[in-house]
Amino acid sequence: MYTSNRISTRSTSTNNINNNTKVPTRRALGDVTNSSRNLGEGDAKRGVVKKAVNVFTAGNKNATATTSRNKQVVGKIPTKVLPIQKPNRSNNATSTLSRNGSFTSSNTSNYQHTGQVDNIDERDSNDPLCVTDYVQDLYTHFRDQELKTSVKPIYMEDQTHINERMRSILVDWLVEVHLKFKLVPETLYLTVNLIDRYLERKEVTRPKLQLVGVTTLLIAAKYEEIYPPELRDLVYICDRAYSKDEILEMEEIILRALEYRITIPSAHAFLVRYLKAAHADKQIVQMSCYILDGTLQSYNLLHYMPSQLAAAAVFLARRSVGRNSWSPTLLRYASFCEEEVIPVARAIIAEKSSAATELRAVNKKYSSNRYGQVANNLIQSDF
Repeated sequence: MYTSNRISTRSTSTNNINNNTKVPTRRALGDVTNSSRNLGEGDAKRGVVKKAVNVFTAGNKNATATTSRNKQVVGKIPTKVLPIQKPNRSNNATSTLSRNGSFTSSNTSNYQHTGQVDNIDERDSNDPLCVTDYVQDLYTHFRDQELKTSVKPIYMEDQTHINERMRSILVDWLVEVHLKFKLVPETLYLTVNLIDRYLERKEVTRPKLQLVGVTTLLIAAKYEEIYPPELRDLVYICDRAYSKDEILEMEEIILRALEYRITIPSAHAFLVRYLKAAHADKQIVQMSCYILDGTLQSYNLLHYMPSQLAAAAVFLARRSVGRNSWSPTLLRYASFCEEEVIPVARAIIAEKSSAATELRAVNKKYSSNRYGQVANNLIQSDF
């Protein structure tokens, strides 16, 4: 059982978001974060979070969503899950499971099977923080655990007051808040996972959905960050719709419902490994992060495991910059062949093309110079 001793349900940080002191990153592997140090030139000053908000207000049968100054009225959306094609290892290929856990195909491109496999951990063998002796064992363990910590997109059928549309609006708002607080990517992915796992277990009313969102952000920040946001900052970004006591009370309720099982193998954790195997340059890193962040808003993409989504993000990013879609090194370290990644990539493109136009937080984030304006790039879908 994953039990975190790092979370105190009644503790807050002494750090304030308006403090201009530079916050060190805890990431040992040069991970991608919201800091300008890793993704190019950033703003000279730390952003100040705007009052975003009463994202969901009580009403009749319609939910009113307010993000920043824009208001969008959300009608009642049917909660029936739309079918998405799952990876089919029998389509145009014969796949078998090898002893090391990877899949091999008899009908695929020659390059991914005949090319040279690089040892991506060799250059870091003298760095104890990279734990190269057992990093592959860690990711094998992650692949086992993601089955236990992931959520299938059927829980909305048991929610009578909210729907998947409202979830998308909440995640869109959290992406913006996460960026303004300059939190590490793992915090965002853990936040969304906690929301889904809690909604799978408990019924939530519409006025309390944003409270669940901001509280899971607090839990995730305490778990991942060196300096999590203060409670007063979280109250402010909610436009004082909830008090400090309400957030702390909801924090305890969520942790008890999840039995304090917080640790997860997130899609971003897999992405970091796959980007290393892909020998990714800055553009591929930014493009992959853009594609993967965009999957968080989609309820239907919960059909797929985090490792599958991460692999598909790398696949799409490599195609978009003119690189080979897949490589022998990716086949070795991701344990997916190209034929298994393609259906997931198609599902991501389908969800992106059908996404609501008013949910712009991810596109706005990756349209900035800080992230290479990769949101303006065309994602290749000719496969």
